[in-house]
Amino acid sequence: MDSRTKRRLSQTELDALLRRAVGAGVAAATELTDGFANAVWRLRLDDGREVVLKLSPPPELEQLSYERNLLRTEAAAIGLAVAAGVPVAGLLRAGFDDPVLGGDYLVLAALDGVSWNDVKPAGEAALRRELGGHLARFNAVTGEVFGYPHAGIVGATWREAFLAMVSALLGDTERYPTPLPLPAGELRAVFEAAAPALDEVTTPRLVHFDIWPGNVFLDVSGRPRIQAIIDHERAFWGDPLAEFVTPTIFGELTEDDPLLAGYREVTPLELTPTARTRIDLYRAYLYLILLVENGPRQYPPDEYARVRDRATASLGDVLDRLVRASAGPVG
Repeated sequence: MDSRTKRRLSQTELDALLRRAVGAGVAAATELTDGFANAVWRLRLDDGREVVLKLSPPPELEQLSYERNLLRTEAAAIGLAVAAGVPVAGLLRAGFDDPVLGGDYLVLAALDGVSWNDVKPAGEAALRRELGGHLARFNAVTGEVFGYPHAGIVGATWREAFLAMVSALLGDTERYPTPLPLPAGELRAVFEAAAPALDEVTTPRLVHFDIWPGNVFLDVSGRPRIQAIIDHERAFWGDPLAEFVTPTIFGELTEDDPLLAGYREVTPLELTPTARTRIDLYRAYLYLILLVENGPRQYPPDEYARVRDRATASLGDVLDRLVRASAGPVG
């Protein structure tokens, strides 16, 4: 989807950047448009290599608070994922505060597979199970602080960090007025009332938080398998249960989901009532992001309308559940 945050570079500018970054010029360039924030190109270099270039938005363009230094988050997450045995696209070069570009960029090895979003392979249940195992290994990576360190939104406890994440997002609505089901203060109160459920989380774990078919590449040369998980820029340190929100967006996580079965093959996971409340908190946070992010990005209205309407309805439903959970049993 097109958005105002995507930087535009000419062929000459792309060529100059890649020569600085990896010592080879650009023979051919194709912009990849599936993403929503960063500009992305697939490039064939004049030495024969195929790479992907990701560019941060122009530095003068304001974004949401948690979106500061997204590519720095992604670069760090890629290195951690590799060490954990999670398949990712290899990072060839990370450039931060590039003096000519005036921003950050990543150069990644291009994948020869296909986006799961573009195909309907046989054996999708098996692929979803495989994905669950990869996510469990990703979530096994532990950190020192909760939240978004590269954005400066952190906390000593998960409750503190998550409420700071919510407050930062609601604070963004002061810069980007957003139609919401409730006023910001009332929304914050719903999150705070349900927040004691977060105290079960005592160790910061790496969470991708952007797992959807477009961010999973498949090798379909034989029996379909997962080649790589991409786009780690939304990663944070928190509760692994948050990982199940984006793969079940606008739906629910059920016990018979192969994703859950694959996850449990690597590590135990029980969906207790408190765990379900935590998942609802993360669903509400995701739906808020989908609504508030249109402010800086200014999506084409017709393309964005379906996402906005579904996010609004889903947010209303999950807020109702959170209010009921916070009230506890009656009688």
